[in-house]
Amino acid sequence: MKTVLAIGNPDEKYARTRHNIGWMVADALAAEWGEKFKRDGFEYWSAKGRLGRATALAVKTWTYVNETGRVVPQLESRGAEFGPDDFIVVCDDIALPLGAIRIRAKGSSGGHNGLKSVEAALGNAEYARMRLGVGGPGAAANPDYVLGKFGTHDMKVVEETVTKAVEALKGWAADGVEKAMTRFNRVDRREE
Repeated sequence: MKTVLAIGNPDEKYARTRHNIGWMVADALAAEWGEKFKRDGFEYWSAKGRLGRATALAVKTWTYVNETGRVVPQLESRGAEFGPDDFIVVCDDIALPLGAIRIRAKGSSGGHNGLKSVEAALGNAEYARMRLGVGGPGAAANPDYVLGKFGTHDMKVVEETVTKAVEALKGWAADGVEKAMTRFNRVDRREE
């Protein structure tokens, strides 16, 4: 089974914020499957479907970004495996420009508290991650930037990014993380 862990915050006030772009991807994936997220006794909601030939579980935690890793043992109890071709975390990244997608097989948290939490729970950084660019002017200087909502003028790019991220998840599931990196990583939207 493939597991897609989307980082975000659960309260309605965080809907459509930059920090929740991972949740937007998970929602788009579940919609494509014709599924709704359900809570089944764990600290997350999940939707089950298929990514290519593989069964997949999309997960949104209700522990808030900084404690995302709390769900790792719960996922493990359901049979999740955590190698880079079986487990991927989808999150925002203010260091990348809006619309950028960067997939990596492993790496550092880059200061992202959700990734730090996942790494602490796993005891390593040997898992795939898909970072979605949400950066803009002054992003790094404003600690509340990720909690801000996308502007109306940004939504076309956000929607395109979410669609491309779902496509990238299908590629990751079908061909592995290395091929997905080659095929889907893009920093500048003009590269398309």
